[in-house]
Amino acid sequence: MTPSPPKQRALLALLLVRAGSPVGLSDVIDVLWPQGPPRSAPNVVRHHVSSLRCLLSAEANGDGTVPLTRGSGGYRLDVDADCLDLLVFRQLAERARQATRDGSPPTATGLYADALALWQGPVACGIAAEVRTHPVFTAVDEECVSTVRAAAAVALAAGASDRVLAPLRQAAAAHPLDESVQAHLVLALSATGRQAEALAAYRAVRERLAEELGVGPGPELTDAQQRVLDQHPAAARQAPAHPEATARSAPDTGDPPRTPSTAAPPAPRTPSAVTPRPPRTPRVRPAHLPADLPVFAGRDDDLTRAEALSTRRGPHGATASPAPTVTVIEGMAGVGKTSLAVHWAHGVASRFPDGQLYADLRGFDPAGAALESGEILRAFLYGLGVHPQDMPVGLGARAALYRHLLADRRVLVLLDNARDSAQVRPLLPGASGCHVMVTSRNRLQGLIAAEGARSLVLGPLSEAEAREVLSRRLGPQRIAAEAAAAEAIIALCGRLPLALAIVAARAGSGPGFPLASIAAELREGHGGLDAFSGDEADVRAVFSWSHRYLTPATARLFRLLSIHPGPEVSRHAAASLAGLEPREARAALADLTRSHLLTEPAPGRYACHDLLRAYAGERVRAEETEQGRRDALGRLLDHALHTAQTAVDLLYPHRTEREPPPSRHTGATPAPLSGRESAVAWLTAELPALLALVESADTGGFLTHAWQLALTLELFADRRGLRDEQITLQRAGLAAAERLGDPLGRAHLHRTLGFALHRTGADAEARSHLGHALRLFTALDHRDGQARTLRSLAFLANSRARHEEALEHYAQALTHYRTTANVRGQANVLNEIGWTHILRGDHQEALARCATAVALHQDTGDAGGEAAAWDSIGYAHHHLGQYTHALSCYRRALVLYREIGERTLEAESIGHVGDTLHAQGDHRAARASWEHAAAILAEWGHPDADRLLEKLHDATTGPA
Repeated sequence: MTPSPPKQRALLALLLVRAGSPVGLSDVIDVLWPQGPPRSAPNVVRHHVSSLRCLLSAEANGDGTVPLTRGSGGYRLDVDADCLDLLVFRQLAERARQATRDGSPPTATGLYADALALWQGPVACGIAAEVRTHPVFTAVDEECVSTVRAAAAVALAAGASDRVLAPLRQAAAAHPLDESVQAHLVLALSATGRQAEALAAYRAVRERLAEELGVGPGPELTDAQQRVLDQHPAAARQAPAHPEATARSAPDTGDPPRTPSTAAPPAPRTPSAVTPRPPRTPRVRPAHLPADLPVFAGRDDDLTRAEALSTRRGPHGATASPAPTVTVIEGMAGVGKTSLAVHWAHGVASRFPDGQLYADLRGFDPAGAALESGEILRAFLYGLGVHPQDMPVGLGARAALYRHLLADRRVLVLLDNARDSAQVRPLLPGASGCHVMVTSRNRLQGLIAAEGARSLVLGPLSEAEAREVLSRRLGPQRIAAEAAAAEAIIALCGRLPLALAIVAARAGSGPGFPLASIAAELREGHGGLDAFSGDEADVRAVFSWSHRYLTPATARLFRLLSIHPGPEVSRHAAASLAGLEPREARAALADLTRSHLLTEPAPGRYACHDLLRAYAGERVRAEETEQGRRDALGRLLDHALHTAQTAVDLLYPHRTEREPPPSRHTGATPAPLSGRESAVAWLTAELPALLALVESADTGGFLTHAWQLALTLELFADRRGLRDEQITLQRAGLAAAERLGDPLGRAHLHRTLGFALHRTGADAEARSHLGHALRLFTALDHRDGQARTLRSLAFLANSRARHEEALEHYAQALTHYRTTANVRGQANVLNEIGWTHILRGDHQEALARCATAVALHQDTGDAGGEAAAWDSIGYAHHHLGQYTHALSCYRRALVLYREIGERTLEAESIGHVGDTLHAQGDHRAARASWEHAAAILAEWGHPDADRLLEKLHDATTGPA
């Protein structure tokens, strides 16, 4: 019997994993429609149940009975225990656990081996992937992994690790970041005589943890390694691969390539020196909550319910929370969900000593730009102290690191404006001390059913609470003096806080203006509000009434702000949209803020409720011509592109990868930037909007803006380690250049996309894009472009230890730079050639190439490039045993790095000084240098800080 429809197969899989237990209709719907069910879902489920009954009746018991029944608890599938591998597995595993308790490891090992032999792969592998990731199925997979761990432990005690080695290898391959499974594998390999393979497995998982999660191995894994080393000390003396084989020859993307911070002659390590690497993420206490509403009023009953729902209670009243508690505040738009959640969160913040995380998930953004879970996790990880260069790529890796960092913390997480359960699930911590508060317009049934979330449905304010809101904003005397008008306003606003706030802002601007007149005007606005329904019509009427009282310039700015795709807009971006002078825009934005049509979450940055954005979008389509809307987008893009180019030029003054931007629209206003700090601040604040603008530029027909903006932002995204954004930008830019048919844009974007893909390990695709770029630049006879692409190809070759191939690419690049008389390009290539010779072990040749690079950088005045070349020369001298020369070169590099403010590169050279001092025998001075370098890198959150700390720890076992 094999059901054909995919949802029918998924239903059968659900019933099988819950065999013998009832499954409620809501649970079935949540599993079958992970992205949200249609209205017909209950009927579809009943149809599939009926079809399954027909299929099962013919094969079930042979007596005409149907094993699929429905009772008060839901649908139930009854099967014999020996007919379902999962049930047989559970029986064998329980017998194995009993044998372990009875003190018989050999018997337990045999039973575990029989149980694990029943597993043929992941549970429910024949159903859709998005359904298979539901917790009901992943819990069964975790049951298998848990059994593998137990089997490995008892087999090790019984001296029979070979009996469970095969399933242990399978589990380790399927769960490469599960430290407990990996530790059991290391011990099992060693116990079966595979010591070298055991240590190789340890090194592999240590590298995965560092690359994907940015953490070192935990105690269980490092203990397993130590046990192998203690049993077989000779294994520890195996020479590791050169730690810097791929670190140096980065292509020039503006600044000189970095030098590794742990450069030191290879030295054997003894088992006594092996210690866990300290985590590279400092313990940071985030405090992300928005400001509480100063005039918050009412909601006493709702606050009491939120408090009650935030704590699970055991049978005797004690807190019983094996997982984080989750509360969902549901309600219509404008009902005050966010205000209530933020007010409650501020009141309980002291209970969460490890901080508070907040994110607006933008689930109901009018432009459909809901944030992806991976983007939110990146922001949360930054808030928890993860450096951009340590940021994992991919949702799963980020979620794992997030749970790891919160494992022993008490943190409050507020997720505002969630679209659905799927958007929220990856953002749930695993720690029982954490609490998650979610707000949404939708019923998040998936969270309630699968995660045990508690729901608080928020309705409009009571009449008394609405009156208190107006009293707080307008004064109790004024409300008492015009009680009837106040009651009318409350009714016309549907007792919704958002509408009341807007009306109160208008009334507050004219203390002598009668409330009765406001009520009359609101009545006139009702009736033609087709876009909304129910109580939301009252909100829209308030918007219309408030919009009518704005000055023409302010009303036009409000409408045009709906064109901006980002979550916030800056003053200069707003000025460009409307073609206003910045001082005029400042005044209009102040008016909109006073009218509660905008908020100002940070000085000079403005945000808008999504209902108000939707209303502004309606008005801009009704009152602005298509050409007027297009001109506004063009001015906004000019502002973004010109400011971004200025910012990147300030940060990387010697970069050459830029093209002249299109002529600027009249009225476009670039933001004034005064130096590196203001450039970093602007790029950091604007990056979400800039990413969205690349797509807006494409859809709006501004294709040149799109690819040039992507090209401009590539370097900043790369240096900040924003891999996802880097790839997204370059793909969008390349698509725009392709549609435009611009060969130069295509060449640039193929090169930058290829380089970005290599950063994430996608070397085959990277090589393909770089090949396209090289062909296009060659057809254009663009020699500098060819050289840049060849250097990217050389970087890729060096990363795979193909140093001869890299040298061939560099030789061609050098020829192109000489043809165009690009002296700085020649200097960079010569330094990279020198570093490639260092990787090959030819240090004399490296000295000659890097010395020429120094001279050329001095001619061009590129202090950063000169410093990098001096550092390379010092590194070569160090490996030749010429320590005095090495120290002199490193110190030359330090002087230059300090002049230009390159703190992280300065720290790397200080680390090299420590390596050379250590090689000279001056261990005390070496440790002082490493401590200095580690302090600088830790200050910047640089990933090399932990390597220096490990080196310092190891050095304490040496002479003082």
